[in-house]
Amino acid sequence: MHPRRVAFWLVRAANRRRARKGPAVPSTEPIHIILHNAYGMGGTIRTVHNLAAYLADHHEVRLYSAIRRRTEPFFAFPDGVTVIPLDDGTPAGLPRGVRRAAKTVLSRIPSVLMRADQRARGSSSLWTDVQVFRAIRRMRSGVLITTRPSLNLLAAVFAPPEVRTVGQEHMNLGVHRPELRRVIRRHYRSLDALTVLTKGDEKGYRRMLASAPTRLVRIPNAVPRLDGGAAGLDSKVVVAAGRLTNQKGFDLLVKAFRRVAEAHPDWTLRIYGSGPWDERLRRLIARQGLADNVFLMGRAGNIGEELAKGSIYALSSRFEGFGMVIIEAMSKGLPVVAFNCRRGPAEIITRGEDGILVKPGDVCAFAAALLELIEDSAKRHRYGARAMQTAGRYDLDVVGAQWDKLLAELAPSPSVSSPSLR
Repeated sequence: MHPRRVAFWLVRAANRRRARKGPAVPSTEPIHIILHNAYGMGGTIRTVHNLAAYLADHHEVRLYSAIRRRTEPFFAFPDGVTVIPLDDGTPAGLPRGVRRAAKTVLSRIPSVLMRADQRARGSSSLWTDVQVFRAIRRMRSGVLITTRPSLNLLAAVFAPPEVRTVGQEHMNLGVHRPELRRVIRRHYRSLDALTVLTKGDEKGYRRMLASAPTRLVRIPNAVPRLDGGAAGLDSKVVVAAGRLTNQKGFDLLVKAFRRVAEAHPDWTLRIYGSGPWDERLRRLIARQGLADNVFLMGRAGNIGEELAKGSIYALSSRFEGFGMVIIEAMSKGLPVVAFNCRRGPAEIITRGEDGILVKPGDVCAFAAALLELIEDSAKRHRYGARAMQTAGRYDLDVVGAQWDKLLAELAPSPSVSSPSLR
């Protein structure tokens, strides 16, 4: 029998998510939030911290980190939130006695419960599975919010019936592997609620889960309150930020910026972030002859202050879950040039008002859009002012109110048994 089927079968009898009756979740009940790595960097982590900070004003919030690989978090943890690392790889997290031996052995075995979610599985082990499973099974009340497919699936199948479950999807449905989509289709129906970021994903999940009792709600990410003032839009700087990976398309941006530099050699591009494509991008910059125009800045210690130094924001992603950085840039008054990739940019940017949307992958069109804003200062400032207004729709209080509404309206679920995972 496949080990995943064994794992799910072992808890099936003890984990029937029976029908529940009673009022919506009172503020006295805890809210449990599980992140894969609360100590890392990235848009999902930042937005979940943001949500935890908002909810902590009215609830007891416990933030669990499935893995911990560094002593200090990249983003400071919100005040009033209890942080609980589960698979703690720091010296402080080394267990004693039998647990140390168990951790040593199980940490060498790949994750079973996160197998379908390749992004999470690569940094997880069977020890991670055990720690997350134990944390979920020990919950006795309140709401459990999980933040990626593997964790959503664990909540759907293993959460005690007294705990209401809300799965968050931060990535668009289309990028999930077929195996993961198959498991999602089978098990997300056991969640009490599923939140998605975009209208496109709301439509996709509604079609996938058409007969499921799961409450499906679109709630966008809230823009964090960033340091620094508004951008003056008079610097000759284009800004971009994100992990240096294939997804973010910085190779396309560098190629587009060559045309910008040829026309306006006094303009520069600053790319903030780190990742596996660092050396590849450096070689590309050198080949394009852009050593004096394009700079890989590394991780930004304060992204708000760095965004405020720019005059245009460039989003060159091949795909996005939402495009949180677009809203962050807009909150600083930056007009945005973006590939109209799936998903997110077209739901945030209004063409001809606060930014320019470009056909995905069209380097020449992207360069032309940058040049349009570089060469028309009045348009740049007009788009920037409207961008700041757009960002207001994603203010923490506005989005937080949508979470308040969801938590208040969570109704008891129908009786659903935890099926075996095939």
